[in-house]
Amino acid sequence: MFLRSTITFIGTFFIAAESIELPDLPYAYDALSPVISERTLRTHHLKHHAKYVTTANQILKEDKKYANLTPEKMIQDRSIRASNPVLFNNVAQSWNHAFYWKCLTPVGGGGMPSGILMDMIKRDFGSYEEFRKKMESEALACFGSGWAWLGYDSNRGQEKLVVMKTSGADNPLAFGVTPLLTIDVWEHAYYLDYQEKRNEYVDAFFSKLVHWAFAEENLNRVVTTRDEL
Repeated sequence: MFLRSTITFIGTFFIAAESIELPDLPYAYDALSPVISERTLRTHHLKHHAKYVTTANQILKEDKKYANLTPEKMIQDRSIRASNPVLFNNVAQSWNHAFYWKCLTPVGGGGMPSGILMDMIKRDFGSYEEFRKKMESEALACFGSGWAWLGYDSNRGQEKLVVMKTSGADNPLAFGVTPLLTIDVWEHAYYLDYQEKRNEYVDAFFSKLVHWAFAEENLNRVVTTRDEL
């Protein structure tokens, strides 16, 4: 069986929201090539991600009432989404990108997960193949810009894995779901390398780059195992 821990979200940022940082990538800009090119990574990280961080910090500097909130708390606070959508979008996109970089690895990427994550995938989706089919389907079905996620849902005592897509900057944290893994399907994530062929990018993500150890680490933060499935 699976027991919830006291952790309710993953701390992608480690400081209060009065200043959000642009993290370094956990690998060189050319490390994911040829699946994701150096040109794409540099543009994505140094222009798109950096712009979200800069815009969020400009707003936070001007409005001090958010200074004591972490980015996770701002994403979860629906009143901020309604009253200051520009802040929400830029904070969420800063968080989403910092998380996404860790979902990719140049060493040992692709393949299948193991341990508790694989056990829960089999339990909640029937098989790894069915899970992958569902997540790829969500990534391809996301109209326009967005994200596909693997998350841990403990709402109403369900304690199960879920696959979901979000539009724009949205994030599972806003719905009480803990992100474990994501794939960015905004066009700037893949268009320079794949043009309109999002399906090829999504397939390459799972076949060659997905960082299952990171997803397993995230899952282990929010559940503990006791007994066997």
